[in-house]
Amino acid sequence: MELGLRGKVAVVTGGSVGIGLAVAEGLAAEGVDVVIAARGEARVNGEAARIAETHRVRALGVACDVATRAGTDHLIAEVAKAFGGADILINNAGAGSNETVMAAPDEKWQAYWDLHVMAAVRLARGLAPLMKKRGGGVILHTASICAAQPLWYEPIYNTTKAALMMFSKTLSTELIGDNIRVNCVNPGLILTPDWIKTAKQLTADKGGDWQAYLDSVANEYAPIKRFASPEELANFYVFLCSERASYSVGSSYFVDGGMLKTV
Repeated sequence: MELGLRGKVAVVTGGSVGIGLAVAEGLAAEGVDVVIAARGEARVNGEAARIAETHRVRALGVACDVATRAGTDHLIAEVAKAFGGADILINNAGAGSNETVMAAPDEKWQAYWDLHVMAAVRLARGLAPLMKKRGGGVILHTASICAAQPLWYEPIYNTTKAALMMFSKTLSTELIGDNIRVNCVNPGLILTPDWIKTAKQLTADKGGDWQAYLDSVANEYAPIKRFASPEELANFYVFLCSERASYSVGSSYFVDGGMLKTV
């Protein structure tokens, strides 16, 4: 299927590992030039160089913390300098949490708000005007199934991802007149390095069978009985970025192997 993406420019935050890296690679495979942003300079530059060599596209790594105003300003400036703007923005940077509402301090709430919500707000404000000048574009937000079906041990993650989903909806209404389509993706169980790291930590004193732990999680929560690979999820992002998804506006898509229990 021709997706009409060749020659576009995409910005992907949280782009050096996991879902973000898989999305960047999936777009690059379609001929999209990519800017990947992450905090670790060596890793983000290394992955950008690998993507450029593998897919014969232009790829730029930008080391920045998008949870800060300085970080988003730096990313926007680098995108403008290197490409004159972008056609696609993937607001993907994020992290899980572990706390109780009663015990979590204000500072932790603020840190996750800045990472999951304000990063998306600031990047939209900075890049959407450049998209408009290019004739339009696509903005996708990585929220989570937890935005609608929360897990008890991460109330801050649940809350801020729900806010991101609502931001995506309201932004879509504001920008569609500029031919900028905004949607949200709510993944379920995706086998990212963070999941593997957590599984290894939780099983370290119980024999170290981290794969069995992940299998038990999938069996409990997902009717499909397995995790998705980041690449499997990335295929959906690539489609939503393409002209084949031209009527998809303001929606939240659950890609969760049947994990969501509501209709």
